[in-house]
Amino acid sequence: MKKILAHFNPEQIRESFLVLLILVFVLFFSTQIPDYFNPRFINRISTSVAVIGILAVGQTLVFLTRNFDLSIGSITGVTAYLVGQQLWYHPGIPPILSVVLAIGIGMLMGAINGVLVAYGKVPSIITTIGTLAIYRTFLVEYSHAVPITTNLLPDWIVNLNQVALFSFHGFEFRVLFGILLLVSIIFQFILRYHRFGRLLYAIGSNPSASQIAGFPDRRIVFQAFLISGGLAGLAGFMYLVRFGNIMVLAGIGLEFSSIAAVVVGGVSNMGGSGTIIGAFLGSLFIDILQNSLYRSLAVSEFWRDAILGMLILLAVAIDYLVIGHLRKKWARTGFQLKSEETSNVK
Repeated sequence: MKKILAHFNPEQIRESFLVLLILVFVLFFSTQIPDYFNPRFINRISTSVAVIGILAVGQTLVFLTRNFDLSIGSITGVTAYLVGQQLWYHPGIPPILSVVLAIGIGMLMGAINGVLVAYGKVPSIITTIGTLAIYRTFLVEYSHAVPITTNLLPDWIVNLNQVALFSFHGFEFRVLFGILLLVSIIFQFILRYHRFGRLLYAIGSNPSASQIAGFPDRRIVFQAFLISGGLAGLAGFMYLVRFGNIMVLAGIGLEFSSIAAVVVGGVSNMGGSGTIIGAFLGSLFIDILQNSLYRSLAVSEFWRDAILGMLILLAVAIDYLVIGHLRKKWARTGFQLKSEETSNVK
């Protein structure tokens, strides 16, 4: 038992359980929904999960510091509209510049959150509820309720949603899903091997100890919100690519979907625990569940939201009761193994 716990930590156990849960739900819905595994449905999931997944990566960074970012849905909507408007007025803007513009707009709004939370010491839930409303109001006033529609956009951005890197028997590996995988891999490596990732875990695990140790906690929290805003900006670009028609309601509710994905994926709301892999799996689980419930005529729209809410509560309960116990046992086992190794050396 000790050897098993030495090689598998609670996060890996949780991620394995989530993979199993995804398979169970997929098999269940395949028995309830006719023609469940058709290529069109799978391709739609691969594009819809991209937006939620990118937001979940940013939300994970903020969660690790014991904070929340409830404004990312509004940031996504504002970015999608502003970038769409610029492409309407200046259709010659290159794709790469459009992505950079989206990330830059998102980072600007994320920086406002970061300054207020990290340096102004305003609680993140209060700050981001306020900026959620402010950014959304800005979009309403700035747009004058004039929507961005696909006929106003360049052909490349309208068609980008259908571009596949490769396909197999009708199942397509699309560009948006490829971007999600690339971003997830990059930030998983950052959290595991880069100093910035280690500081995120240290600050979230024990803020008081990190301050005593002299860690730059304010700067790290600011950077977490800055990156979260930038990723929300990237999600805004992907939202524009996916839907094309952007109105003032764009992005509403995405903040809650991202939080659901992160919590279900095992990122602790108490900070210092969780992985990008878990957030990715959580995003995939939430998106599969949403799309499957949407196709199921037996479940009303109100029950879909209720089911998601119950999943969040269940995930938090599992985190405290089961994973918390495993984490303590894993820590004790690791300490015992190290003690035994030290004794053997002596």
